[in-house]
Amino acid sequence: MIAVGFLGLFHFAIACQAESNHFAIHVVDEATGRGVPLAQLRTVNGVSYWTDSAGYAAIDEPSLIGSEAFFHVSSHGYEYPADGFGFRGVRLTVAPGEEATVKLRRINIAERLYRVTGEGIYRDSVMLSKPVPIAQPLLSAGVVGSDSVLTAVYKNKLHWFWGDTNFANYPLGNFHVPGATSSLPRDGGLAADIGVDLTYYADASDLAKATCKMPGDGPTWIFGLTVLGDDSESQSMYAGYAKIRPPLDVYERGIVQWDDAKEQFVKRNVFPTGQQGYPMGHPVITDRDGARYIHYCDPLPMVRVAATTQAIIDGEAYEVYTYLADGSRPNKLIIDRDASGKLNWKWRRDSMRVTRELEEQLERAGKIYGNEGAYRMRTAGSDRRWTLHTASIAWNEHRSRWIMIGLEVGGESSHLGEVYYAEADDLMGPWSPATKIVSHDGYSFYNPRLHPMLTSDDGRSIYFEGTYTKSFSGTSVATPRYDYNQIMYCLDLSDPWLSD
Repeated sequence: MIAVGFLGLFHFAIACQAESNHFAIHVVDEATGRGVPLAQLRTVNGVSYWTDSAGYAAIDEPSLIGSEAFFHVSSHGYEYPADGFGFRGVRLTVAPGEEATVKLRRINIAERLYRVTGEGIYRDSVMLSKPVPIAQPLLSAGVVGSDSVLTAVYKNKLHWFWGDTNFANYPLGNFHVPGATSSLPRDGGLAADIGVDLTYYADASDLAKATCKMPGDGPTWIFGLTVLGDDSESQSMYAGYAKIRPPLDVYERGIVQWDDAKEQFVKRNVFPTGQQGYPMGHPVITDRDGARYIHYCDPLPMVRVAATTQAIIDGEAYEVYTYLADGSRPNKLIIDRDASGKLNWKWRRDSMRVTRELEEQLERAGKIYGNEGAYRMRTAGSDRRWTLHTASIAWNEHRSRWIMIGLEVGGESSHLGEVYYAEADDLMGPWSPATKIVSHDGYSFYNPRLHPMLTSDDGRSIYFEGTYTKSFSGTSVATPRYDYNQIMYCLDLSDPWLSD
């Protein structure tokens, strides 16, 4: 069953029947004129308003009507000029039916576009009787918050699947992979810079249904969403799944396949405990070493399997890219170096996958050096190195190179909120010095997902999203409506800051 969302359309139609009596503040990017989502407007006495995905805030405070009010203005990666006392804000006369525009200077290289999931995506625009681009601008399938996204083009539709998801009717929502579809821009769907019009897979109660509820205690998560087949008739869609126990213990892994009739995933295989190679992160399918492979990037392409149905289901077919010699195990890590002393990276089936945590362990033990680590990235224009947490990789026609959107762990402005861009001539690297493109002050933006299927302008404009959440950030104050949801960004690859 697909969620139609007549309720959202009904509310929007009613809102547009009469002129709004709210005062509108439109926060825009001074360079593009586009509305800036996630901008905070805070009064002197601490009342905050947050702009919606179109950059609008509807001010309905009765005590301010007809009077002048000062609004502190702030937004991650954007800046309003300071006055003589250091206050960054604007004085406006709050008049019902009137509108004021506030221009922000963008500090981030990437531009924030809109929120993809959650409640009230265009709440203030609806309150102000402004046009909106999506059919359900207020609430769809009960979803108010969704964790990390996986996407794939399958049978001419863009499919979206999320992790743990909150519902409006109760704090515990869907912990078994809600999903949705949208039309691609080439097939009449919204252009990526405009929005994403999601149609959820829904249950009889019109709530986003579980599309991958595997037996066993705890949530089900999926990874490495992969589509095989050259045309829509022959395509099949797979993912790795994991069963989770508190706090974050993975006690079972396996492979699932999408069932069109059931509109959900079905189990195809359970992998042996301790298996090192399995679908993870985001896949890249490409020819290499004389064969076609699926490379799973989490964040780097350290796992591969032949791009066939038989191989992806068969747990023994996976290889890991590692410098740990054959026979290595958690209690017996053997570093393989060549005659010159360099780490000997090879595809192996009887060894350990090199993770960030394992590499940090090897560095502490003095078995490898900091400049040898695969997860230690260089920063463009400086000698600073940073540690890669998660990433998404794709081939880009505009740059004629592999490109990466990568997340730093332990960043300067936030623990999991600093996003970088890097390039490589080869999928396996080495990667160029990375340029910071997005910063979130004291807030997380984890598990970035690059959407190569949405790339526009012959590859020049790329789009990526991530989970915006206070989790792991150290802050206790959640941003209303935006917290624990997906936010889309656009990066112009012709930006001079990204020049070689």
